[in-house]
Amino acid sequence: MDDVLVLKDYKTIPDIVHEYAPSLKFGHIPLVIDNGSYQCRVGWSIYEEPYLIFKNLIARPRKDRCKKDADPPVTPPIQIGNDIINIEAVRFQLKTQFDKNIVTHFEVQEQVCDYIFSHLGIDSEGHVPHPIVMTEAFVTPNYSRQLMSELLFEAYGVPAVSYGVDSLFSFYRNGIGDTALIVNCGYHTIHFIPVLKGKVIAERARRINLGGSEIISYMHKLLQLKYPVHVNAITMSRIEEILHEHCSIALDYQEEIRKWANPDYYEANVKRVQLPFVQSSSSSTLTAEQQKERKKEMARRLLEINARKREERLLEDEEQLNQLLALQESIEDGETDEFNEAIKAFDIKNYGDLQRQIANLNVRIEKNKQRIAAAANAEEVVETRPTGRYQPPNEPEAFQVWLEETRAKYREVSARREARRARRAAMAKRRTAAAAERMRAISRLAAAGDDFGYRDSDWDVYKSISREADSDSEADGERLVELEEALREYEPAQPSQYHHQLHLAIEPIRAPELMFQPSMMGNLEAGLAETMEYVFKHFSEEDQLLLANNVFLTGGCSQFPGLKERLERELLEMRPFQSSHKVVMAKNPNLDAWYGARDFAGSNDFENWCISKEEYYEMGGEYLKEHHASNRYYKSPAPLIDNTLTPAGDANVVKEEIVVDC
Repeated sequence: MDDVLVLKDYKTIPDIVHEYAPSLKFGHIPLVIDNGSYQCRVGWSIYEEPYLIFKNLIARPRKDRCKKDADPPVTPPIQIGNDIINIEAVRFQLKTQFDKNIVTHFEVQEQVCDYIFSHLGIDSEGHVPHPIVMTEAFVTPNYSRQLMSELLFEAYGVPAVSYGVDSLFSFYRNGIGDTALIVNCGYHTIHFIPVLKGKVIAERARRINLGGSEIISYMHKLLQLKYPVHVNAITMSRIEEILHEHCSIALDYQEEIRKWANPDYYEANVKRVQLPFVQSSSSSTLTAEQQKERKKEMARRLLEINARKREERLLEDEEQLNQLLALQESIEDGETDEFNEAIKAFDIKNYGDLQRQIANLNVRIEKNKQRIAAAANAEEVVETRPTGRYQPPNEPEAFQVWLEETRAKYREVSARREARRARRAAMAKRRTAAAAERMRAISRLAAAGDDFGYRDSDWDVYKSISREADSDSEADGERLVELEEALREYEPAQPSQYHHQLHLAIEPIRAPELMFQPSMMGNLEAGLAETMEYVFKHFSEEDQLLLANNVFLTGGCSQFPGLKERLERELLEMRPFQSSHKVVMAKNPNLDAWYGARDFAGSNDFENWCISKEEYYEMGGEYLKEHHASNRYYKSPAPLIDNTLTPAGDANVVKEEIVVDC
């Protein structure tokens, strides 16, 4: 497979500030916000498509220390959504308002709402004069809804709010009936919501705490462990791109894994992804012959430098020897006073020390002369190259044939060597066939008596026992070394881009498999198929049949290729023999929740399902009006008062009144 996939490294485009038309400003048009934990989608209920689609993230970039406080900042103090152009540069400064799929950080939610209303162009002073349809997670806690209502009514002064569940909006948008088992595969969780005749059976619903976020993180760890050299290049954004474009769900995961064990299947189906890299200028301008000549030139220069240093040391030693010989002549001539003055400069104690230094200098000078003579007479060392059968031909076509033959020989010798090692390992084990055959040979040897070795047939028994001492083993080892040297010498080096590639083999199916096997990442929860079967068991056989005939898939993670086929196969295994089942995919899993909320906002009964500001003050922030796509409303119980901590009244206690003069 020669096709190499190139990462696109998508960059976000900052959102424009839309025009706040008079028809919107004075028309009391509802605003639809699909507040997802991965993406937020915002638009007016009278338009077909949302105006804003951005990741629900904010980033506070670090201040540039090189800039003074008086200088205007290069980047805005807070970047939100599509304003984050390079998300990897601020990866560690990212924040979100969500904890899993529940909004808990409302200071971040307020900044996101500011971004929404400012980019929609809403310029009304002090308030947002539009009713809002806001999506929320299934069985959202009351405290989260209370703080969201408080933010919308108190901070933005909206006239009315209606809450709904995103997966239910998507379900009714697709118009596939009023009975289904909704499987919402989200960014942080997977929800199973049974709906019977338009009624949500909340007590039978289940959730798996796993979603797209965990799949991305798992894929990120797999590739970083596989390619530790490219840890910095394997970023979360690139993993998201690989996940969206190259991952799929295997119909039979174990069977797919077995296929990848075949080298031919691997070479035919592996996906090669090219990482960005910088081409080295030296490797691109110099050929192999030029690099060899350059190495020879450097070696020659080093030899010249060493020879020059030897000559300098020889001259210094000869000069010092002449001075010491002059001192020796002076002491022999009887000039003791001059000798005593001179030895102080040479750090010589007596005449014997002088003789030793002269002898050492003579030896050193003689060795230096020998080294200089040897370097001058040394011939250039000729590189040893493989000769005979490992000498390549000069013609390019013949050279390619020779190279392929050499590679085939190398693989053949390596396979023979590995087979020999496997046979030795089998002999060491007690219950293998090789060990049993060896024991039979030893028993025949013991029965032969003391005359073993006189017959030629005895040598066959000895060879059957000592297979590991095969004479071919040493010869194969030497031949393998020769072949390695020949390939290392003549095999062309791979271009630099091959060293910056990711080979995606089982990873594109292994990461999405987490949806069915969360235990692969250490999660002890049941997988998608097991949880679905568990939900079915809580209903009667008639209701099970109704739910199984309308399994509705929605959410971003439901877009993996092969998920529908895998669920149909799992349903075939778990359902009774010859019972029917059906899996339905949402038409647009990403936007159907927003489309359903838009249709809900445009219905005639929309105002009846909205919470007005007066109802908010009367009923509290956690209150919501139930409708076909909403959560159920359960009023929070009143707080319990512990009377045991309150001191009982005592008639004997004297109460004093304290007056403070101001």
